Amino acid sequence: MPSKTAAFLSYGFRPFFLFAGIHAVIAMAAWMAWFGWNGENALDTDFPPMQWHAHEMLFGYATAALAGFLLTAAPNWTGAQPVNGGPLALLAGVWAAGRAAVWFSAFLPPVLVAAADLAFPALLFAFMVRALTGGSPRHMVFLAVLALLFAANAMVHLERLGLSDDTAAAGHRLAFDVFVLLIAVIGGRVVPAFTRGALTGESDPLPPRPWIDGLAVFSVLAVLIADQLAPDQPAAGGLALGAAAINGLRLIRWQGWRVLDQPIVWILHLGYAWLVVGLAFKGLAQLSDAVDGATALHVLSVGAIGSMTIGVMTRAGLGHTGRALKVTPAITFAYLLLSAAAVVRVGGPMWLEEFRQAAMVTAGVGWCVAFAVFTWVYWPILTGPRVDEN
Repeated sequence: MPSKTAAFLSYGFRPFFLFAGIHAVIAMAAWMAWFGWNGENALDTDFPPMQWHAHEMLFGYATAALAGFLLTAAPNWTGAQPVNGGPLALLAGVWAAGRAAVWFSAFLPPVLVAAADLAFPALLFAFMVRALTGGSPRHMVFLAVLALLFAANAMVHLERLGLSDDTAAAGHRLAFDVFVLLIAVIGGRVVPAFTRGALTGESDPLPPRPWIDGLAVFSVLAVLIADQLAPDQPAAGGLALGAAAINGLRLIRWQGWRVLDQPIVWILHLGYAWLVVGLAFKGLAQLSDAVDGATALHVLSVGAIGSMTIGVMTRAGLGHTGRALKVTPAITFAYLLLSAAAVVRVGGPMWLEEFRQAAMVTAGVGWCVAFAVFTWVYWPILTGPRVDEN
């Protein structure tokens, strides 16, 4: 039986899914503490409160989840050896150093903070170049994704270094849109594939429609481009509504109602449904006063990104450790709690303005509990050996 250290560093999903779960809890808890103390004495960072919150959710939590996915999927795509052992420990350490630099940036020179924080996406890019070389050219799109995330993070630090004006918000918006686009791309692969696997006994339960898939991804890409060139403009709103419609059609074709008895599958449908709702809210926010921008953002962040990442992490954590693809009731509870947090975070401020702060705190607690449950249940799974190696 391999040692615990060897097992933990055998595949990228192990440290990065675990780090993502831990960071999701402590970053949200710190944000709620900061929010409760009106931005005073809660963290030793010199990032503005909203900027810090966005930064750590995007470049802390979401990027860790993405790293775990890519480092695990790439060997399956290309047949290359996985990044493991010392190189994986180095990569994980660089991610942790970046988080520490941002959290304690009040005591560090901005240039050091920038270097520490940008080192992780740069090093991950280098590892992925090696992992994807020799594989299908279509997988090279993930190198473009990592390059965009590096550029987005650099935009944040350039403003902090005084080398640019008003680029931090645009950088966070770019990174956010990249993750939304990734849901359309990766979700378009895994949701129908895992649904087909669940619908056993049928020759072709979900016949592919490439034109719908291509149009769905292109529509979200168009929203990303519009967000950079003409943010909050009516044209961008129209594109978001169009993207919601075509991705809604795509989701219906996957027949999620047929897998309601399998939480590990329906969570992916639910995550994609939040993408559709979030795009619709985004369009309404840009075209009318019926919805504000923060509401649309949290539909996509808490609902879509949160649900899709926890769905992928829980499934990959089981499958790649030799376990049956069936989640525990505790994880099903975490799935539902995460969506409940999204409803409270969005619905509270919309419908009960006087309880806005209470809704935000309640939603934050729900997020923390959901990922605390994930971390508790998956700690032995992610740190221990495969079940067939015991």
